[in-house]
Amino acid sequence: MKSLAILQSNYIPWKGYFDIIGSVDEFVLYDCVQYTKNDWRNRNKIKTPKGTEWITIPCNFSSSSQKINETKVTNHLWANKHYKTLVQYYSKAKYFKQYENIFSELYKELETEEFLSNINYKFIMTINKILGIDTKISKCEDFNLVEGQTLRLLQICKDAGANIYLSGPAAKDYLDEGMFEKENIKVEWMNYGGYQEYEQLYPPFEHGVSILDLIFNVGDEAPKYMKSLNKVKQ
Repeated sequence: MKSLAILQSNYIPWKGYFDIIGSVDEFVLYDCVQYTKNDWRNRNKIKTPKGTEWITIPCNFSSSSQKINETKVTNHLWANKHYKTLVQYYSKAKYFKQYENIFSELYKELETEEFLSNINYKFIMTINKILGIDTKISKCEDFNLVEGQTLRLLQICKDAGANIYLSGPAAKDYLDEGMFEKENIKVEWMNYGGYQEYEQLYPPFEHGVSILDLIFNVGDEAPKYMKSLNKVKQ
């Protein structure tokens, strides 16, 4: 049996995103679809003394047909600004220094990167390595992209040889499970409930922030606070 998940790339995503990656054999970055403004593609939340705060990569938006993998950065000062923001709010986190060099070098490397999709990919791969996730990461360009919302996802699963398709719960509004059943592919739904709290800066506790918050606060113990990894790491 082979399991597969397909999601659009996000910038420094929250722990649930990495739980989906860690739950499957292959994960497909679905960046060949419409780029949506004011979404998770180019921004995420971090904790601050005043509550959660967005950190956003400035990107162009020229038309509703623009794809994520066509979206370009408009101001390359974002990398230095974001890193300084992380230092400002997480330098006192217990494990920040353990990962400081990894992320300072990554932000420097990405200062001149033109495409948002490549930036997100680099962060996702770096964080996968930190968490010990060895899931195969593919891009939608690697597959036969047919027309039709459900049909395209189904075709990717077939091309990848997947028997199980793990989806985020938001897709329940449009996914036709019957089409998967006809191809003997089981659809499973990710459950984001029941996460354990950890020692976090700036109470009250907030689950819906970047995975960096978990990494900086608990370090190597991060997998124990995730559903897909704690069974392996404990």
